[in-house]
Amino acid sequence: MHVCVLLIISGNLSFLNWLTIVPSIACFDDRSLAFLFSPRRGGVKDRVLQLQGSGEQPPPGLGCHIRRVVNISFGLLIAYLSVPVVINLLSSRQVMNTSFNPLRIVNTYGAFGSITKERTEVILQGTSSPDPNDPAAVWQEFDFKCKPGDLWRRPCFISPYHYRLDWLMWFAAFQTYEQNEWIIHLAGKLLAQEEEALSLIAMNPFAGKDPPRWIRGEHFKYKFSKPGGAHAAEGKWWIRKRIGPYFPPVNLQGLRKFYEDRNWPYPVRD
Repeated sequence: MHVCVLLIISGNLSFLNWLTIVPSIACFDDRSLAFLFSPRRGGVKDRVLQLQGSGEQPPPGLGCHIRRVVNISFGLLIAYLSVPVVINLLSSRQVMNTSFNPLRIVNTYGAFGSITKERTEVILQGTSSPDPNDPAAVWQEFDFKCKPGDLWRRPCFISPYHYRLDWLMWFAAFQTYEQNEWIIHLAGKLLAQEEEALSLIAMNPFAGKDPPRWIRGEHFKYKFSKPGGAHAAEGKWWIRKRIGPYFPPVNLQGLRKFYEDRNWPYPVRD
């Protein structure tokens, strides 16, 4: 559980850890959690003792001793079976989501089998230019609520909340848009300026203006600016380098067949 607490403190993926911790509370004996409640008269602890009939506990019987022996035995068994798991954890060649014994009592589990060392992001940009290939076209970025985008925006801390769209955008950056058709679906909704889609992002550069004629996806590599460095002195939290296009410019009319082929409702501008 201490690992879960460390992850909650240090990252934004803590909803997974909260989902692990909350059910585990039921595994604790009432005495283990008694310190969380006030001993004052009329308090929760006092009322529970009254419901139990007496504040004094009878001396443990034979059954309690047997249960304690069984618990300790199981604890020692799990500790013994966990030895290869711990060795694997400390290894430079970790194996994830694997059991190391036929009983499958202990195993290595991870939401992520491996962790990337670089952060890549898909940045959605829109333009009002009639020609997306015009060098003079001005492309404006859609900012999401939490994921990296604006170089001057401090990284957010939303634990234990979870922005699912930002999460999916992060995964999409590992792959191609052909493997993540939903991102083209999102682009169509942003082209139509649908309120439901706009509610999922932090900043719409076309608010109060004509909708964008084109939207494209650009692929960038992000990293933190160095404390005391030139970028940090400018107030930038992030440094980014363009990798290349993620998906080409699309317009609403050009997406009609794309939507129809997938039986998706075609976005209509208000």
